Amino acid sequence: MSYQAAFRVWRGDADGGDLRDYSVEVNEGEVVLDIVHRLQATQAPDLAVRWNCKAGKCGSCSAEVNGRPRLMCMTRMSTFAHDEVVTVTPMRTFPVIRDLVTDVSYNYVKAREIQSFTPPPDLAPGEYRMAQVDVERSQEFRKCIECFLCQDTCHVVRDHDENKAAFAGPRFLMRIAELEMHPLDVADRRDAAQTEHGLGLCNITKCCTEVCPEHIRITDNALIPMKEHVVDRRYDPVVWLGNALFRRGRGRSGG
Repeated sequence: MSYQAAFRVWRGDADGGDLRDYSVEVNEGEVVLDIVHRLQATQAPDLAVRWNCKAGKCGSCSAEVNGRPRLMCMTRMSTFAHDEVVTVTPMRTFPVIRDLVTDVSYNYVKAREIQSFTPPPDLAPGEYRMAQVDVERSQEFRKCIECFLCQDTCHVVRDHDENKAAFAGPRFLMRIAELEMHPLDVADRRDAAQTEHGLGLCNITKCCTEVCPEHIRITDNALIPMKEHVVDRRYDPVVWLGNALFRRGRGRSGG
């Protein structure tokens, strides 16, 4: 079964642009990315769109469909009524390069700012040993395909571009949580999570979880536990007293 769908696609570049209307053929079983490709082939050969696998695993074709951050290759046309206008726009949080392609380099900058996996110095590669239960605890986070939809929908940077310098975003706060849960990682990133990566700016609205195509429970299983670890470190009175006594003892021994 085929029909003509009304598509409204953002066209433009860093200097500006607008929404343009198209009527495009849709066949049974197709996804939004299929229609965008048909639009390229038949009406707009200069339409810029980023994609790769068309299987929901590379994270390349992220955009906003009817205002919701989605992977175009995983958004079925059958979810829309035949007479519904389907609007496709670039991810709003990131600068537009051209049409549906955005500059996501912000995310790579944030990735480099996080301290990498730090094993015990006395363990050589091949000597790592972990219990399966510890492996499973953070396995969910490794499903991330870095589509950056969670980064796009997070209002901390979506509505406040000035926060980008101080906020790593849910994808990379999840990475910090994953490393903190790793049984062989000896680094302590709790203070850095708060002071350098902006964990305190997250107010756990769960919008990142809602748009994740891998259904990772980012808020419940990464961000909230990480916040609890930071609170324990910074505000627990027993921990505070222990740290104060430790610092006092070091000061006396140094004198």
